[in-house]
Amino acid sequence: MNTSTVTRMLRAMAAALSLLLACPLVHAQAWPSKPVRIIVPFPPGNGADTIARLLAERLTAALGAKFIVENRPGAGSMIGTAYAAKAPADGYTLLIGGSSAMVINPHLFAHPGYDTLRDFAPITNIASLPMVVAVNPSFPAHNIAELIRYAKQHPKAVMYGSSGVGSSNYLVQAMFAAAAGIQLTHVPYKGSAASMTDLISGNIMMLTDTLPAVLPYARAGKVRLLGISTLRRSSFIPDVPTLDEQGVRGFDATAWSGLFAPRGTPTQILDRLNAETVKALHDPVVQKQFQRLSIDIVADSRADFTRFINAELVRWGNAIKALGIPKE
Repeated sequence: MNTSTVTRMLRAMAAALSLLLACPLVHAQAWPSKPVRIIVPFPPGNGADTIARLLAERLTAALGAKFIVENRPGAGSMIGTAYAAKAPADGYTLLIGGSSAMVINPHLFAHPGYDTLRDFAPITNIASLPMVVAVNPSFPAHNIAELIRYAKQHPKAVMYGSSGVGSSNYLVQAMFAAAAGIQLTHVPYKGSAASMTDLISGNIMMLTDTLPAVLPYARAGKVRLLGISTLRRSSFIPDVPTLDEQGVRGFDATAWSGLFAPRGTPTQILDRLNAETVKALHDPVVQKQFQRLSIDIVADSRADFTRFINAELVRWGNAIKALGIPKE
């Protein structure tokens, strides 16, 4: 083989390698060229669904391709989350993942169908969702101290609803019971809407859920708010004291909802999604919509959200271990 032949072969190999290395960049620059699905692992009308639809509208306008919300509820959000984990990492499937799916279920279930750190790339934390303790207006407690006193006088008589084992509202109520030294009776439902219906009708006495989910019913006088789960009061309900203020010292639990993509999605796409999502969340019109829904916006960087996820996995894992809840 002469020198010129070898030279031509080396140049051809170099050109092929350059094309190969350029493919992800070209793909990312062309994105999005078709509709993008945002998987919501909850039914329509859920808080995560509302957030996804607001975001989809803004990203559609910003990026020139249709962003479509696709609801895949079931198994405490694990069905939709596992589905998103197995989707191609091409930027055309995203997930609205919350605290239950991403940092609680992995500690409660041996085989949830996905691994948060292995299967997902965090994009941004969209919203922080404080939890509030609500009771039926006929319940004889007007603050947390009275609720604890009643529960101690009537062990297991106070029935509380949740979206099932693995949901953040189930775990927060179990943590509250443990911290307060009381015994409550858990009544699982298929979703927060069903549990709220039973709270209003008086079939259960207590429910702890996110502020956006509960506040409309409180304003309508259908439920009574006793306390909020964060260390600081919410600007949306400044007159409702924290559990910490009411004697359950150090109690601090917050749900959240963030945007994820399957692990392996090109970095350029992830960075662009973060930039456009954060920009959308800072838009005054969007902020007004979130304000109307009583949702606190986070809109952090990919790096900050990744650190937050790692910390949350440890935090909720420790809480579940302290409660002695075995993996299913």
